[in-house]
Amino acid sequence: MADPRTVVLPSGVAVPVLGQGTWRMGEDPGRRSAEVSALRVGLDLGMTLIDTAEMYGDGAAEEVVAEAVAGRRDEVFLVSKVLPSHADARGVAEACRGSLRRLCTDRIDLYLLHWRGDVPLEETVEAFESLVREGAIGSWGVSNLDVEDLADLPSGAEPQTDQVLYNLSRRGPEHSLLPKCRALSIPVMAYSPVEQGRLLGNAALREVAAAHGATPAQIALAWVLRHDDVIAIPKASSREHVQENRAALQVDLTAEDLATLDRAFPPPRSRRPLEIL
Repeated sequence: MADPRTVVLPSGVAVPVLGQGTWRMGEDPGRRSAEVSALRVGLDLGMTLIDTAEMYGDGAAEEVVAEAVAGRRDEVFLVSKVLPSHADARGVAEACRGSLRRLCTDRIDLYLLHWRGDVPLEETVEAFESLVREGAIGSWGVSNLDVEDLADLPSGAEPQTDQVLYNLSRRGPEHSLLPKCRALSIPVMAYSPVEQGRLLGNAALREVAAAHGATPAQIALAWVLRHDDVIAIPKASSREHVQENRAALQVDLTAEDLATLDRAFPPPRSRRPLEIL
């Protein structure tokens, strides 16, 4: 069941607005079968963007992804991330080879710098561009970079996304970062869109959910997805949770709903530093 809602990256590639995250997957071998099954259900439901990273479970999450997409690789838009400690020219190439091996694939569709470290951004971008030329990655982007960091990217650089923490309780990006990304035509990829479940007991969220016959998680996801240039990548480790996330695409929030949520989770009135989990 393909999702009709997509976001077009600067490269021209269209990706689903609702993908699947894998943070904390692969850490418990006893959960592996359920995690693989959940990811496969997501693929069946059109959630074909899967986000992972070499850091997640020290590579174990990438191995879970490999099992989930086996035989279906061409359906999937794979995103992975390199640690800043590996972000120099040699380190990026070695880290990418490691991720390719764990993912059992010959290419990563989108490769991100996980966060900014001590390696000059210019060196990292050059390494990314080399991998694009080799065909090891389709394109590159960044994660956890704030407005000033984006300004430090080398002239002519073309990141495909900035993956950041964004949800009802983490609205700081709305003040400066989201407008900056829009000016650069860079879609934002929102991780932890339901704040790892910590939002779900909020009274206002529950009120809006009841009005829609939905769950609080679905309302929190629909709120993130109200933008036409934001991709959400919630993690779900059970088929039921994946199905719940997918149904959020059918929730249309009203102006009254948004006002209710604004009162409970006020938008930023001034610039805030980018938060990271």
